[in-house]
Amino acid sequence: MPAILDDVSAEILELKKKLGATILAHYYQEGEIQALADVTGDSLKLAREATKVDSPVIVFCGVLFMAETAKMLNPSKTVLLPDLQAGCSLVDACPADKLAAMQERLRINGRKFQTVCYINSSAKVKALSDWVVTSGNAIEVVRDKVPPGYEILFVPDKHLGRYVQEVTGREMILWDGSCMVHEIFSVADLLEQKKKHPTARTIAHPECPKNILDLADFAGGTEAMIKHVGTFAEPTQFLVATEANMMWELERRHPRHTYIGVAGVTCACNKCPHMARNTLEKVRDCMKNRWPEILWQPEFDKAKEVLARSLLNPPITAPVHPMGD
Repeated sequence: MPAILDDVSAEILELKKKLGATILAHYYQEGEIQALADVTGDSLKLAREATKVDSPVIVFCGVLFMAETAKMLNPSKTVLLPDLQAGCSLVDACPADKLAAMQERLRINGRKFQTVCYINSSAKVKALSDWVVTSGNAIEVVRDKVPPGYEILFVPDKHLGRYVQEVTGREMILWDGSCMVHEIFSVADLLEQKKKHPTARTIAHPECPKNILDLADFAGGTEAMIKHVGTFAEPTQFLVATEANMMWELERRHPRHTYIGVAGVTCACNKCPHMARNTLEKVRDCMKNRWPEILWQPEFDKAKEVLARSLLNPPITAPVHPMGD
C-alpha cells in the first residue's frame, strides 16, 4: 500500500470501512486498483476466496462473469461491480442458445459427451454445462472428473481447450472462441524479443494460440505464472505473454526479476479493454451508490451447482445425470 494515497483511493478505503466491504481484484486490473484490494487473484483463486468473505458487501474489480460467479457463491451478500459493461470476448463468443443447439445436435447423433466450459462464460452457459473450469484447474477437472468414455465439448476457448487436450490426451470438440487479448500476440515480435534477450525465459497463458505456446518455456494460468517465476532464485528476465497488468503483480511478488511484455500484432500493450472499464472513480462511485449490483437471476440456481462441484472441491465425482446424456 502506498504511503501517500490520492484522494480517490483514500475515499475508497473510507467507504470500505463504512460498508464493511471486501474488495476483490483480478490480476488484470490496473495496479492502483489491485493495491487497494483485500485479495488479488486469478478466476479460480477469487472464486474460492469469495466463499470465505465474512463481510456483507463484496466489491468485485473484474468483469461481469467474475462478479456473477461471486454472487452465485454468495447469494446472501451484496456484490458490486464498478461497471456492468465490463464484459469478455469469450463470453460473447458462446451464446447460450447456440450452445444448447449444438448439444442437441450431438445428442441426436448419439454422441455421449459432457460439456466443460471455461469460467469466461455467461451464467446461462454455465447452467448448460457439466463442469466449469479455470486455466488453473482445467487439466485437473478434465483428467480426474470427466468420466472415461465421454467425449468432451469444450467451450468457449479453443486455445485453452487445445492445450488441455494435448496435456490430458482427452479428445475434445472445441468451440471456436478466443480471447481478444491473447489472440493477438505476435510470433514475429516474440522471436525478435527472444533474440534481443537471449537469456530470458518466456511464460505464456494457455489462452494464447499454439504458435505462441510452442515458443514458451512455461505455459500456465496467472497464478501458476507467479509460482513459476518464484522458483528462480537468481534475478532472471521473463518475456510475459498475457494481459499487461499481470506485470504489476509479478513485480510486487518477485521484484528481483525483470518482466518484459510480449508485443501484440497491433501494439505492445495488450491490455483488456473490458478490464480497463473499471477505474478508481468507478470503484468509489459503486461503493457510494451501492450500484451497479449483481442481482440474482433464474439461471444462477443451476449454474451455482455446477460452479460448486467444479471449483470448490467436493463433490469430486461426476454428476448423476450428465448434461451430455
